[in-house]
Amino acid sequence: MKKMMMICLCLLLGAGVCMAQKQNKRGAKQLTTTVFQTDLDCPNCAKKVETNVPTLGKGIEDVKIDLKSGEVTVVYDASKNNDATILNGFKKLKVKASVKK
Repeated sequence: MKKMMMICLCLLLGAGVCMAQKQNKRGAKQLTTTVFQTDLDCPNCAKKVETNVPTLGKGIEDVKIDLKSGEVTVVYDASKNNDATILNGFKKLKVKASVKK
């Protein structure tokens, strides 16, 4: 009887692990990195972008700003956002930006 209970418990645990792995694969993020050329030239402008990341759109994972070159590197979930939406977000923050090729 104990062996039968242990076997049932192991099967149940195994099934739970398999279901959890399938769910993770479906909800996997598709991260995309895009570099934008901006007109940011001072620390205050950079801080404005950093504090208003939600304005750039959903799914933003990371934002790195290089003031010397004026480049902003944005890592985002491609299933929730795209370059056009992020450019719109920069426009709302009154920052001129374009996708760097």
